[in-house]
Amino acid sequence: MNSSAPDVQDVNANTLPDDPQALAELTAQTMYAGDQASQALGAQVVSVAPGKASMSMTVRSDMLNGHKTCHGGFIFALADSAFAFACNSRNAVTVASGCTIDFLAPAFEGDVLTARADEYSLAGRTGVYDVHVSKQDGTRVAVFRGRSYRIKGQVVET
Repeated sequence: MNSSAPDVQDVNANTLPDDPQALAELTAQTMYAGDQASQALGAQVVSVAPGKASMSMTVRSDMLNGHKTCHGGFIFALADSAFAFACNSRNAVTVASGCTIDFLAPAFEGDVLTARADEYSLAGRTGVYDVHVSKQDGTRVAVFRGRSYRIKGQVVET
């Protein structure tokens, strides 16, 4: 991620960044610090911007199913994490209200998967986000659509 956002520890209780990009980066840093699921996957935030996020992970041997391909649950988890970072990028606590995924091609041990989440629609408390998961060679592995719902609170409290 870009280093323009202040470190989580440096944020004064009354000073959130005015710049939407810096706020998105600070929000992602804060979320990732407490996101044990994404950390356990080995997923890393590649980039974040208002309404967008990109995350990547390397497929490990413990992620393979009986066919020696990446288990769909791990692909789903990566896409879901990118979705979460995108829909929380404006520092409003947002949760999933539903999602679907279509698997398009297999991923194998050693493949680096990248999930790119983009805001499709945001109206009131609800949003729709599309996430494309691809391998390092550009092969699309899955398409995920998530629906979000904003609840009370901020990711980075003021």
